Amino acid sequence: MKRKALFIINPISGGKSKEGVPELIEECAAGFEPVIAYSDGVSHARVIAGEAVGQFDIVVAVGGDGTVNEVASAIVGTDTALGIVPFGSGNGLSRFLGIPMDPRKAIENLGRGTVEAIDSAMLNGQPFFNMAGMGFDAHISEIFSHGKKRGFISYIKSSIQEVVSYDSQGYHIEIDGKAIDKTAFMLSIANSSQYGNNVHISPKATVQDGLLDVCVIKPFPLWRFPEMSMRMLLKATESSRYVEIIRGKKIDITRERTGPIHLDGEPQMAGNDIHINIVPNSLKVIVGPSYKN
Repeated sequence: MKRKALFIINPISGGKSKEGVPELIEECAAGFEPVIAYSDGVSHARVIAGEAVGQFDIVVAVGGDGTVNEVASAIVGTDTALGIVPFGSGNGLSRFLGIPMDPRKAIENLGRGTVEAIDSAMLNGQPFFNMAGMGFDAHISEIFSHGKKRGFISYIKSSIQEVVSYDSQGYHIEIDGKAIDKTAFMLSIANSSQYGNNVHISPKATVQDGLLDVCVIKPFPLWRFPEMSMRMLLKATESSRYVEIIRGKKIDITRERTGPIHLDGEPQMAGNDIHINIVPNSLKVIVGPSYKN
C-alpha cells in the first residue's frame, strides 16, 4: 500500500516560481499517493498541516524555512513525518539535514531517505527547529520581511546597510541555572549549525544531542565585519575571540530593550524576557543522503 503524502506548496517562498512543481511531484513521488495543497497566507500552512495529522503519513513543506516552521509546528510530537522540498532564500534546516536543493532530487529523496527523530525547541511557547535569535540578525530579518526583493544577495545588502548604525545591548542569561551577563551584537540560539546558505554560526551544533547552542556574538570593530562573515562561511566562528558558545537545555534571557526576535528566520516583536527550552526527539523528519548525525 502506498504511503499518503500531503505536499503543502508556499507559492511565494524565496521569490521563486513553483510553476511545474505539481507535475514534478506526480512524476517523482514514487511510492507515495500525493495530494497537493497551497498555502495562501501567514500560518495557513500550519492549519493545513494540523488537519493532515492522522490522515497522512508524511506532510511535505514545499518552501523556505518559514514554511518548514509552520508545517513542523503542526506535526511536532506526532507520528506524522516531515518532508522538505527546499524553495526558500536560505533553506537552513534543509541544508543541515543534507536534503538536496534540486527540487526533483528532493522529491525523489522522500521515497528513499531515512526518517530520523530530531530535537525541536520552544521560545516563549512557540516552536522552532533550526535557529532563533535576537539582536542584529533579528533586526535584519525584520527589515528583510518588509522588502520587495528576496534572496541571499538582498539579505547581504540589508546587513551591510544596517551594521553601521546598529547598537549592541546587554543581556542577562541563565543557562541551566548558571547566570552570565553579556553585551552582545547578536544572540543566536542554534539547534542546527547554520542560518542557511551554508552560513554556520555554531559549527558543532547538532539536532540530535538534546542541547541548544547559545551563541553570543560580542561587539566587534566594524572593519572586522567581512572577517566575521567569512568565519561563518568557513565554519570557524568558535576560534574568534568575539564569539562565545555555551550549550544547555533551558535558557532564560532578560534583555535591555524590547524589539524583534526571529524563529527560523521569521521575525516578530517580543518583550524583554525570553524563555527557551529544548524538546528532545520530538519531530520525525526525512533526512537527505548526506546527513550525518
